[in-house]
Amino acid sequence: MTVAEPRHSLAASADPADSRSVSGSASVSSSGSGSDSGSAAPVRRPAPLRWLGTAVSRYWTVVVFVVAWQLWATLNHYNQIVVPTPVAVLSDVLGHPGAYLADLASTLVVAAAGLVLGMLLGAALAVAVWASPLLSGMMTPVALVMRSVPVVAMIPVLARVFGYSWPTVVVITTVVSFFPAFVFVGSRLRDAPASSLDLFAVLGASRAATMRRLLLPHAVPGLLVAFRLAAPTAVLAAMLAEYLMGGRGLGTLFARAVSSFQPDRAWGTALVATVVSVLCFVAARAVERRGLARMT
Repeated sequence: MTVAEPRHSLAASADPADSRSVSGSASVSSSGSGSDSGSAAPVRRPAPLRWLGTAVSRYWTVVVFVVAWQLWATLNHYNQIVVPTPVAVLSDVLGHPGAYLADLASTLVVAAAGLVLGMLLGAALAVAVWASPLLSGMMTPVALVMRSVPVVAMIPVLARVFGYSWPTVVVITTVVSFFPAFVFVGSRLRDAPASSLDLFAVLGASRAATMRRLLLPHAVPGLLVAFRLAAPTAVLAAMLAEYLMGGRGLGTLFARAVSSFQPDRAWGTALVATVVSVLCFVAARAVERRGLARMT
């Protein structure tokens, strides 16, 4: 009669070398898998290279335009009075910044004042139109007519009324900035959620309380969109008014450069106005995104 050996004795009798070989192969396999996973990790490019790649992917059309402009003017042997090259324009802007800064500051001040006043006026009239059907029938056609008339046609009329000075430029930029705020804020006020309006009605909230606690917060995204659209337009409207009326500003600087046969200064003024308008749009879009993020 044989007695079965205990299992622990069989395990103990196993060759230690075999166990070491098994553990060694396991460690090798684990280290190999670790090296494989390490080699598969993506290689991060340095920050300057990432910024350069982002800039190229976003603004390569600007580079192509500038290069094409330079080649077009150089290969056709155009006179600098006819078509200045980008090199000449940039040299004037970067080499004589003092010739632009004072007029740029004047344009930005009147554009910012008109933008703020236009946004406030448009939002206030949108609230008034929502509150009064009578005002809605009066103000909506007037706003559409003002929007349909070109700015160039309005400037002489407003200049005769308010005078040929910087307050008229503020009035013109206010008129230009008014319509987007009026339209977008009014649209948000009319498109308030019906369930929220019903809840306020059930709770017995007054029209003033409904406006203050529900409709005005709901209209803020529309006001931000209007701000993004009106910010660059206000700068260009102020420049156009300055060009037609005189005084100070980028528009006046452009008119002086054209009359003095300084094409590099005239094109430089146009370049500065374009860059400033783009920067205003970018800044307004950043404000819009931050405002929407805080509301959501």
